[in-house]
Amino acid sequence: MLLRSIRTTLAAAARHFSVEVAAEKAIQNKGTGDGRDSIGRRLFSLVYSKRSAVITIQKWKSEGHNVQKYQLNRIVRELRKIKRFKHALEVCEWMTQQKDMKLLPGDYAVHLDLIAKVRGLTSAEKFFEDLPDQMRGWQVCTSLLHTYSMNKLLEKAEALMRKMAECSFLKNPLPYNHMLSLYVAEGQLEKVPGIIEELKKKTSPDVVTFNLRLRVCSLQNDVETAEEVLKELRKAKVEPDWITYSTLTNLYIKNELLQKAASSLKEMEKRASRKNRIAYSSLLSLHTNAGDKASVHRIWNKMKSLFRKMSDAEYTCMMASLAKLGEIEKAENLYTEWEAVSGSGDPQVPNILLAAYINNNLIEEAETFHDRIVQKGIRPAYTTWELLTWGHLKEKHMEKVLDYFKKAITSVERWNPDKKLVGEVFKNLEENGNVEKAEEFLVMLRDAGVLSTEIYNSLLRTYEKAGKMPLIVAERMKKDDVKLNEETNRLIQKTSTMCVSDVSSYVS
Repeated sequence: MLLRSIRTTLAAAARHFSVEVAAEKAIQNKGTGDGRDSIGRRLFSLVYSKRSAVITIQKWKSEGHNVQKYQLNRIVRELRKIKRFKHALEVCEWMTQQKDMKLLPGDYAVHLDLIAKVRGLTSAEKFFEDLPDQMRGWQVCTSLLHTYSMNKLLEKAEALMRKMAECSFLKNPLPYNHMLSLYVAEGQLEKVPGIIEELKKKTSPDVVTFNLRLRVCSLQNDVETAEEVLKELRKAKVEPDWITYSTLTNLYIKNELLQKAASSLKEMEKRASRKNRIAYSSLLSLHTNAGDKASVHRIWNKMKSLFRKMSDAEYTCMMASLAKLGEIEKAENLYTEWEAVSGSGDPQVPNILLAAYINNNLIEEAETFHDRIVQKGIRPAYTTWELLTWGHLKEKHMEKVLDYFKKAITSVERWNPDKKLVGEVFKNLEENGNVEKAEEFLVMLRDAGVLSTEIYNSLLRTYEKAGKMPLIVAERMKKDDVKLNEETNRLIQKTSTMCVSDVSSYVS
């Protein structure tokens, strides 16, 4: 249960890590590289989304400079890498207004993708429909298919694939890879073989295709088929990448095939480089899962020798590895190092160490560490409060459990109910017949807008355990628009013969 917060943190780190690297690279490479002013430098320096890329381009032109299509295409590509989608879209839209710029279907494919990211699916579909027929080629259709895949719109994606087949647009593996990704995401693995068979009839699989097939093998825990896929990849003379071996290694580790995992990790490390920096974080995690402490430290030292500065995501990954390997003291030292070099104040980094303390039942150390991060000006996130809630729940410190739970749910605009956490809190309150705290907890849940029949039944079971009769429960449930069920009626009937409880200040 505590690991859920760690997994959330690491997933977020993985999502943002590649963006950090791309942003750093784009800033280093923007413009001419010799320090002179350029349209690239001006566009990258906008930073804030409210500023206009169009005004920047027009000002550049008004100063007598030329603007060429290849320059803007390169800038759009770099802006997309660092997720500056609004500015990239503005550049694309400016290009469509220029009569001297001849745009190709590939340009419109990028344009559609940016519209989907900035304005949503409906706008992207309208853009597609409004395009001239000659521009709705395979590139634009594939871009729309990618949008459907990202939004998990299976029926629309399948319908578009059929239309693309009718138009003979399925001549490369990219559309098939989008469909494979969608089927994997939706858990419809039984449809994968059919797509692979169709792909092979029309074109040849690429490394992404093979990686997706390996992903399916991993989900099905099928080592034998995964090794057959790898043989097929080699026979097709497709060069495997680090993702290929990362997926394979993970499967080997899961099945305790550590010798094979070690061999696969060596191949993966050969393919890690400055260009795919995120591969090193994956290596850290895989060596950790294999229990190889020496390799974890070796990879970390290699990373520090290769890169000028380690990112928050990389510190997070290494700290998680150290914590999982039981090297808490080294994780503490690494956190101190991060604290000295990073000014981001990202609460997800200390959350890793906080979770380590709690997982090891070191609740006092967790509280001391929490005080430290607050004193350093780091604002706790929802996951921080959630971790502390779980920690004190393990120790049955219900006063602090409710205090931290309230801080957790009030730290977000809309709370996504964690049924397991709610259930565990009520389970403890029920076991101890803690009526007053159960009523307090119910009020918090009401304020969060997540009351249910089961929550009220938990409250009634707490009264039953305490041997007390609750007041006006049916009326309160009606007011909260919560339905009674058979269990509710049974509990009300049973507790109605018990002594009347004191009127709680939480009963409204």
